[in-house]
Amino acid sequence: MNHNVKLPSIAAVSALEVLDSRGNPTVKVALALDDGSCGEATAPSGASTGKYEAHEKRDGGVRYRGRGVAGAVSAVNETVSEVICEAEIKSQRELDRMLCDLDGTKNKENLGANAILPVSMAYARACAAHYGLPLYRYLGGIIGEYAPMPCPMMNVLNGGAHSKNNVDIQEYMIVPVGIADHGERVRACAEIYAELDRILASKGHITSVGDEGGYAPMLEHDEEAFDLLYAAITEAGYGDSVRLAVDAAASEWVADGGYRLPKRGREYDSDGLISYWQALCRKYPIMSIEDGLGEDDADGWKRMTSALGGEIMLVGDDLFVTNKARVLDGAAHGRGNALLIKPNQAGTVTETVEAAMTARNAGFELIASHRSGETCDTFISDLAVALGAGFIKAGAPCRGERIAKYNRLFEIGDERGDYPRGNCTADACRI
Repeated sequence: MNHNVKLPSIAAVSALEVLDSRGNPTVKVALALDDGSCGEATAPSGASTGKYEAHEKRDGGVRYRGRGVAGAVSAVNETVSEVICEAEIKSQRELDRMLCDLDGTKNKENLGANAILPVSMAYARACAAHYGLPLYRYLGGIIGEYAPMPCPMMNVLNGGAHSKNNVDIQEYMIVPVGIADHGERVRACAEIYAELDRILASKGHITSVGDEGGYAPMLEHDEEAFDLLYAAITEAGYGDSVRLAVDAAASEWVADGGYRLPKRGREYDSDGLISYWQALCRKYPIMSIEDGLGEDDADGWKRMTSALGGEIMLVGDDLFVTNKARVLDGAAHGRGNALLIKPNQAGTVTETVEAAMTARNAGFELIASHRSGETCDTFISDLAVALGAGFIKAGAPCRGERIAKYNRLFEIGDERGDYPRGNCTADACRI
């Protein structure tokens, strides 16, 4: 995109309080350019959140048990609308800088990231409509056109803050890395998920699901989850084509200078927890551990990366919070080797892309991710393709807000005539 070409002005922007997949309020924004091009977007919300994430503005008080977002809605309808409507804006970057300046704080504490982000996303969609481009092509340029489709990392067993069971590890994922075709990857995951349902039922487990669609059984120990997944993969006929991944969300375990797994009561220091991950990786085909240590355990992350980083992905979520400066610091000090990309951690599309490109330039793998509190907004699917992310986390093949992301990827693949052609480079990104 030529940033010196004047885009149509923003004619109108409005926000509405709607509900997410957990029944909590969130902000939906509709934005129109003066040529009639329109875009809509809705902010997601996390349950297990890093303390360095951009601020999510909530009302407090009695309404919605304090979770209301009337203040964030008013921030868009009054403050944001007054400034950006009719302003001369030449690019996504310029709009996002304007939104950040309008907020005036380092962490979106004034307007709230849940107010700013859907404006930024809706503007991207409106601009894509203006140019007659699909969103992934507008955001990613040549990357969006030619990058391989992201491989799903489907969270099919839930624990931690995502469920009410007795399992401490927050997410157990299946990753069909041995399958090249995107559609076949999703099919494999869906069939494994169905087989897992059968196995759990045969063992007398209730097959209710957690926030992200994964089953949430009561288990004898956390490692039993790996055995169940391995059995489901094998019974579904996928053998060595599918590997495993976990999101420990270890920041939730930090206690008294170490780690205490609250549901089991096990305690570790940093080296003990690293040894636990090493033992699991020797026993099971694990290819990725997300947030294996807490967000402030800088020395531990360095030791964990030294011990395991040459073998598996060590994904920073709470550690990096989709923040360029934190990614730079982590890369410089040997902490982690993969970035989880969550736009609401950053607060704008531009900041999200900058963090991702910084991670790519550092040699990190990229994983686009949903949040536990979701809607049917499919922005992250287009974003994953636009960034050339190797992976996408959007939950289990269950629940409409999760399925919407995978179905959008089907549409993108069909639209591009996949499967991929040629290579791409990070510097081709539009933003």
